[in-house]
Amino acid sequence: MTASLPVRAALLSALILALFLAAWHLATQSTGPVADMDPEYARLMGATATTGASAMPGPLDVGVKLWEHLSDPFYDNGPNDKGLGIQLGFSIARVLLGYSLAVLVAIPLGFLIGMSPLVSRAVDPFVQILKPISPLAWMPLALYTIKDSNISAIFVIFICALWPMLINTAFGASAVRKEWINVARTLEVGPIRRAYAVILPAAAPTILTGMRISIGIAWLVIVAAEMLVGGTGVGYFVWNEWNNLSITNVIIAILVIGVVGMLFDQILARLTRLVTFPE
Repeated sequence: MTASLPVRAALLSALILALFLAAWHLATQSTGPVADMDPEYARLMGATATTGASAMPGPLDVGVKLWEHLSDPFYDNGPNDKGLGIQLGFSIARVLLGYSLAVLVAIPLGFLIGMSPLVSRAVDPFVQILKPISPLAWMPLALYTIKDSNISAIFVIFICALWPMLINTAFGASAVRKEWINVARTLEVGPIRRAYAVILPAAAPTILTGMRISIGIAWLVIVAAEMLVGGTGVGYFVWNEWNNLSITNVIIAILVIGVVGMLFDQILARLTRLVTFPE
């Protein structure tokens, strides 16, 4: 009996992962020539310099270190030594707060733009000018005016998550079939009820697609924002571990960032499927 597509896809994914880990392990086992250097500098550099071992940690090293982080993710030994769970919690809180503020602004404003050709034409030049600006370009201005690094990071998340939701909501509201709106008008359905009973259900898949794009961008930007503002967060954790020359922790942070981003995306993808119906 032929296996189903999900099973075959899972097996292929496992095979790709196994090949990647094997190649990674073999690549980090190679050694190179040992350069002549001062003995004190050699002691400082360790095995990478004195034996010619690879500076890149192998998958086993990363796995052992990852288990250490997972076994005690919420320890707090000071400003620059906090558990990965604490770092991740701060980042997720910032993203969700900035993202929620963007939802509160983008969806009502997107509805207004999509339902009114006049407002759409009037607002479009401002959207087209502000949309291409890199979110991190707002950071200096936010730090200067707000004077709080944490709130500035939240503002950057808000501004980067705003535009995909706004544009998709406006498009979804304007693309609703005219026949449905005409039927609602024939039945003397008021504008507010028409928006909730006709336009919102029809535009929901497009709106959630914009929200899905926005959460990915927000999670992408928070890492760079936290590298700039410092403090606590997974972005700062990456930068701090790089300064400590701990490539193993940098790889672990990259892995955790990817997994959390995937979870955010899958949650919104699931919600999108729930509101999408075949015509």
